[in-house]
Amino acid sequence: MKRKCLLLVAMLMLTASCDQSHLQQAQVPVTPGVSEQDRALLAWAEGSEKLVENAPASTPATQTELPKEAVLDGRKKLVPAIYTAFARRTTPARAKWLAEICYEKTEGTLFTPLDLAEIALAETGGHKLSSRAVSHKGALGVWQLMPERAASHGYTPQEMWDDEKCADAAVKELREKLDMAKGNKARAKRLYCGTGPAARAYDKVRKRFRAEILHEMRKGMLQQVASNS
Repeated sequence: MKRKCLLLVAMLMLTASCDQSHLQQAQVPVTPGVSEQDRALLAWAEGSEKLVENAPASTPATQTELPKEAVLDGRKKLVPAIYTAFARRTTPARAKWLAEICYEKTEGTLFTPLDLAEIALAETGGHKLSSRAVSHKGALGVWQLMPERAASHGYTPQEMWDDEKCADAAVKELREKLDMAKGNKARAKRLYCGTGPAARAYDKVRKRFRAEILHEMRKGMLQQVASNS
């Protein structure tokens, strides 16, 4: 009798565990109504730091899975999300200007507007994305290039106060860091700050800003679905 009771209790516990598992599965977040193309574009944006295993360092992994037109569409859809994140830290006019720079200066490169935007936010988001920002070590502009790094890319320190030239120099710096990182884009962006504990702390901040922009991109997709329904 005692053995039968124990078996009954064990069966009830197993059933409860299975039921709980179903509940957990039902709670997995979904994005209803978003087209397959938009899902692919979002996956491309989220995974743009990773490269295909054993693929050439010059080819981002998710980019190889999308046609050129879809990648272009994804780049454009990033701009409103970048603008929203920038506008939380600076004026709407400047947010629009800088978001457009992120798009234009990464066009035809290995990088996305998101890559340039998250670095800008990590570097000077706390200083209203000011072109006149100067770090305690002497880094200049929205993308915080050190004078010697600016010079290595053909610019004077004063030219780092020009947003477009500063963005150009930042993209060139990222390209060098990507070579150092053997094609790993996430590592390249950490190297943009340097090495050691400060760079690791910087990288955590950068990733938070990246997540913020991707969140805005998802919201934009859902809003578009809602407006079309």
